[in-house]
Amino acid sequence: MSREQTLLSFLDSSAHLQSNMAMILEAKAVEAEKVRNWICNHIRNDSFASQQQLVKETMDVHEQLIEVIDGLSKLGQGMCSMLKVVLRHDVEGADGMGSMDGMGGLFGGGFDMEAGDK
Repeated sequence: MSREQTLLSFLDSSAHLQSNMAMILEAKAVEAEKVRNWICNHIRNDSFASQQQLVKETMDVHEQLIEVIDGLSKLGQGMCSMLKVVLRHDVEGADGMGSMDGMGGLFGGGFDMEAGDK
């Protein structure tokens, strides 16, 4: 498998991953709306024997939400690093010269117009 085919495979898997992430987020949004409605209608101060129990239950809900957000962030970071690999290859391989200016770095970096005036 050539490097281009491998990079196309990366991009294809990234597109599928993004599609699956969108479906997961959509399902999570629906689930979160249902949970919010249930909590707003059923969880009251008088539902718990003590303030500590109320705080414990709300902390459990928040910990679950943080775990979901953390997992999605890690998945997004993984996708970002995969796309960086593809983009870095694209920049290095532009025009077959290994540089973005199309002249192989001929005009990049060390050319200074004011150096001759001194």
